[in-house]
Amino acid sequence: MTPHAPAPATPTWHGVVIALITGLFFGWGLALSGMMDPLTVLAFLDVAGAWNPSLAFVMGGGVGVTVIGFQLLKRRTAPVCGDLFHLPQNKAIDRRLLTGAALFGIGWGLAGYCPGPALAGLLAGNAETWVVVPAMLAGAWLQRRTNPVGQHRH
Repeated sequence: MTPHAPAPATPTWHGVVIALITGLFFGWGLALSGMMDPLTVLAFLDVAGAWNPSLAFVMGGGVGVTVIGFQLLKRRTAPVCGDLFHLPQNKAIDRRLLTGAALFGIGWGLAGYCPGPALAGLLAGNAETWVVVPAMLAGAWLQRRTNPVGQHRH
């Protein structure tokens, strides 16, 4: 039997400030790169038509920053605003993962939004995000109901 993960600590004020600054910086990058416009995303997915490769460059930039960030994190024993790192432990590629990925992809392809741009779009006044975000939250709620925290699969 696998032990349950420790309860998350209450965020400190500096952790909240860092999260706020990071979120604002991320949202600014989404807006600057055009990723808050679902037509840009849909044009990337339209490989047989008017394909727009800009999303590939945005993803490449994100992957590059992540690779560098993880190399720097490996040198630390604990995060700046916490006691320990919370990294995913489940590495299995199973039916649930593939089904979730397919549903995410279908939703992304239909709406042109993934979670980050959808949330940023709320603040930018994009009317369609008032439909996309509740649907996204309903999906997150459903996932929690079908796979409660602490339930581990092997």
